[in-house]
Amino acid sequence: MQKHILVIGGTKGIGLASVEQLVKQGYTVHCVARNIEGQSAAQHYYQADVLKDALPELDIPLSGLVYCPGSINLKPFKQLKVSDFEKDFAINVTSAVRVLQQYERNLKAAEHASVVLFSTVAVQTGMGYHASVAASKGAIEGLGRSLAAEWAPTVRVNTIAPSLVQTDLAARLIRTEKQIEASAQRHPLKRIGQAQDIAACVSYLISEQSSWVSGQVHKIDGGMSSIKTL
Repeated sequence: MQKHILVIGGTKGIGLASVEQLVKQGYTVHCVARNIEGQSAAQHYYQADVLKDALPELDIPLSGLVYCPGSINLKPFKQLKVSDFEKDFAINVTSAVRVLQQYERNLKAAEHASVVLFSTVAVQTGMGYHASVAASKGAIEGLGRSLAAEWAPTVRVNTIAPSLVQTDLAARLIRTEKQIEASAQRHPLKRIGQAQDIAACVSYLISEQSSWVSGQVHKIDGGMSSIKTL
């Protein structure tokens, strides 16, 4: 039986790389994104902004859901306004909740389903200037664990916590070769992440190969959160 996967924000960066890998694995992929022009990896596209637009109605069982929208809002704490926290929370948490509530019925209609959410290395590894994004992504880790418990055994829920990945979202942080090299040297594996590195974890968590994995935060971060080299 054909398995359907819904990817929210699947036209750029990690989302697009995830769509491409899932299609290669033989899934039928549905993608919801603000801008769908010029994208052809998924079989089905729906244009919607998860912050404000109505989400498409899907009358199919969903074997997987991947929520990719996120933010990188790095400022000293004294420069952050309450509105900065609210904006980060809206895209990282509130909109994810909207999506999960909208498609809970579709996920539970599948024999087995898997949800993948996104956190950041900055939640469990304290980093300056990350207060706003770390606060919202910390909430996502809590949400993921709670839903993993509530929706078991039918639906698995896992979270991926990447370090810096070379995508459009992170472009202003790695605009020059010097910035890229400096960031690479902060990671034990001496390179920054690529979208395909994270997409490989997404495809694993969606697949039946991870059928005994749920409620986990997967640190795909070049070793940054766990090891320190000499």
